[in-house]
Amino acid sequence: MKSPKYVLLKLLIFILCICSINKSNICCSNHHFASPSSFSLINLSLKQLKLEGYLSFEKLNHAAKDFGNRCHFLPLAILYPKSVTDISSTIKNIFDIGNITDLTVAARGHGHSLEGQAQAYQGLVINMESLQTPEMKFKTMELPYVDVSAGELWINILHESLKLGLAPKSGTDYLHLTVGGTLSNAGISGQAFKHGPQINNVYQLEVVTGKGEVITCSEEQNADLFHGVLGGLGQFGIITRARIALEAAAKKVKWIRVLYSDFATFSNDQENLISSEDTFDYIEGFVIISKTGLLNNWRSTFNPKDPLPASNFSSEGKVLFCLEVAKYFNPEDMDSIDQNIDILLSKLNYIRSTLFLSEVSCMEFLDRVHVSEMKLQEKGLWDVPHPWLNLLIPKSRILDFAQEVFGKILTDSINGPILIYPVNKSKWRKGTSMVTPEEDVFYLIAFLSSAIPSSTGKDGLEHMLDQNKRILNFCEKARIGMKQYLANHKTQEEWQDHFGPQWEAFARRKSIYDPLAILAPGQRIFRRAAACEQQ
Repeated sequence: MKSPKYVLLKLLIFILCICSINKSNICCSNHHFASPSSFSLINLSLKQLKLEGYLSFEKLNHAAKDFGNRCHFLPLAILYPKSVTDISSTIKNIFDIGNITDLTVAARGHGHSLEGQAQAYQGLVINMESLQTPEMKFKTMELPYVDVSAGELWINILHESLKLGLAPKSGTDYLHLTVGGTLSNAGISGQAFKHGPQINNVYQLEVVTGKGEVITCSEEQNADLFHGVLGGLGQFGIITRARIALEAAAKKVKWIRVLYSDFATFSNDQENLISSEDTFDYIEGFVIISKTGLLNNWRSTFNPKDPLPASNFSSEGKVLFCLEVAKYFNPEDMDSIDQNIDILLSKLNYIRSTLFLSEVSCMEFLDRVHVSEMKLQEKGLWDVPHPWLNLLIPKSRILDFAQEVFGKILTDSINGPILIYPVNKSKWRKGTSMVTPEEDVFYLIAFLSSAIPSSTGKDGLEHMLDQNKRILNFCEKARIGMKQYLANHKTQEEWQDHFGPQWEAFARRKSIYDPLAILAPGQRIFRRAAACEQQ
């Protein structure tokens, strides 16, 4: 039996729909807004919700900003949930009553998206970091795991799990991100060649769908939703809880960098390392367009024991390629680890005078980017536009890509690192929404640039955006077979091309779990359907 308030709201919506049936919506970058009367209606509806947390209709600016610092869309309100019920009842209310304002909902974690993907123009933003239930619960026996709120930061999980001698199997280079945020994308780092991305290392999820339903899912239970949500860009539901796989953690890390002047040699060594049984625990790499980036790299606090070779080394103006690897160990295994590292390094073809080694704690290594973040924040160089470009390039075309991009399109260093390393798709969970190139081995290449807002030169935003466009145009014309990671497509046609054969399954899941397209409007994949359009 529906309440009188619900019936009244539904009647008002129907009247407004009839009155506006011949009126066109006003569109701004694929975001919609409607009349003041419809805003009043949805405000009334939201304010009547009984919540453990609260809704805020003021101080909305921070929800209209993200790490990319280029898109700024103000929401109508922000939900600060204390429970999963707060999220489900709010979404269910929006789904049930509908509205002519085309109200949308975006889940915002730590705000590390790049192009407004976690924003909702004149919609509702859910601040997931305020959702701290359930508290972390660890299982430490066989197949250890932790049950955790999706609003928890990975760095907090690491802090608590290390106390038990455990750590997540796979991470991201930057750990100050929410669980739900990275699982909605993939979560790739130098551990992915061994354990797959973060979406590979989750046993169970709790999800609130676009209908407001709370569903627990796994490989064995509601598997279609489970696979869809992993890498699903928030399109089918909001992750509210996750069961994350853990493994025994080492106390210390041998952190090593070596240099190459030839890309083919560099990539061949990387590929051999990720395919070997006896190898390092972490394998990445980056491109050095100029000598200034040799060791001074904002994404790490790498401090070699012997910096002298770096200062004496001359690249003769050539593009260099740095292989970055790490071996985890406990102090009692020091001798055997040193011998193992010597054997592994002897098989590589790097420039012998460029071996840089550092020994740090597990926490220092895994949280290395945050230390650099704090330094940049002190200089006012963190909260600037970040026109990042993340690409997945198939192994068979990586030499073509490198030859054209490194030294031709990019003729000087960018403000930020250029990461490059291969991963093996055989380690990845099948059936998720994550899209990769067709080949078994492909490279992640990340252009992590930071623009100086006032600059019109090479360190300015427009120059960096132009470089990104030239790289994408080359990939398209040369038919590289590239896929974007953390993609920023503007139209559904572009998204259909992105998903390729997976589009049909992606669209089917959307129609089942979020039929009104309420969720994740900032991805610009589906257009919001108002309730009056469904009647």
